[in-house]
Amino acid sequence: MQNAVILINTEKGQVKAVAERLADVEGISEVYSTCGRYDLVAIARTRDFESLAELVTERLNAVEGISDTETLNAMQVHSRHDLETMFSVGW
Repeated sequence: MQNAVILINTEKGQVKAVAERLADVEGISEVYSTCGRYDLVAIARTRDFESLAELVTERLNAVEGISDTETLNAMQVHSRHDLETMFSVGW
């Protein structure tokens, strides 16, 4: 699985509309509105790097209202939830 954090800026006044469009895009599991340098943060979960590349270069480019993105590829997961799931022995 290839996961990524996608930092997104929108055109003025388009945050909510873009967030709603992104929530319907295959491969995007979560969308958060934020304050600060970026308007939105999307979490992408795809089966492999090629699927992630297609998501970023094709599906996101088709979303009206996005002005800029920065994609951060996840290398390793350091989440207690994920570690507990992987190593659970059913106690």
